[in-house]
Amino acid sequence: MPGTRLDAIDRMILSELQADGRMTNVELAKRVGISAPPCLRRVRTLEEQGYIRGYHADVDPRELGFEVQVFAMVGLMSQAESDLSAFEERCRGWPLVRECHMLNGEVDFILKCVAPDLRTFQTFLTEHLTAAPNVASVKTSLVIRQGKGEPGVPFDVLEERLARQA
Repeated sequence: MPGTRLDAIDRMILSELQADGRMTNVELAKRVGISAPPCLRRVRTLEEQGYIRGYHADVDPRELGFEVQVFAMVGLMSQAESDLSAFEERCRGWPLVRECHMLNGEVDFILKCVAPDLRTFQTFLTEHLTAAPNVASVKTSLVIRQGKGEPGVPFDVLEERLARQA
C-alpha cells in the first residue's frame, strides 16, 4: 500500500510542509518532535524519492487578474495510448491549461483553465483546443466560485487507516 513505506515522522513532516511549505527546518523539526539535522535529512530524502515534488506559492488567480476559470471536458476521437499521450503533451504547452486529468467515463480529459477574460478563453477554445488534432468534443463549465481548494492529501485519513490496520 502506498504511504506505508513512510514512518509516522515522515508523514508528519509531509503534513506540516503541505500546510506551510515556508516554515524553517528548525520550526518543522520542533513540530514533528525531532532535532533539526535529522529533520533536514528526512526532508531531503523525501524530495529525492519524489514525495515532495516542489514548493509553490498558493496564488489567487482572480486577485492577479485571471477572472475566468473554466473546466473543459474533452472527448477524443481515438483513445490509443499514443493519441492520449500526444494530447497530454499538447496540454503541457498551453499556458491557460493549469491542470489536465485523464478520466474514465464519458469524457477522456478534464482541463482546468484560467484566463484574464472570457474573450481570451474563447480564443484559446476555438483556435487551440477544439482545433487540436484528435479532439472530437469539448464541453465547458465556467467556475462561479470555489467552495474548497485544499492542496495535497488528507494525512489524518491515512493515519486513521494505518491505525485500524495495526
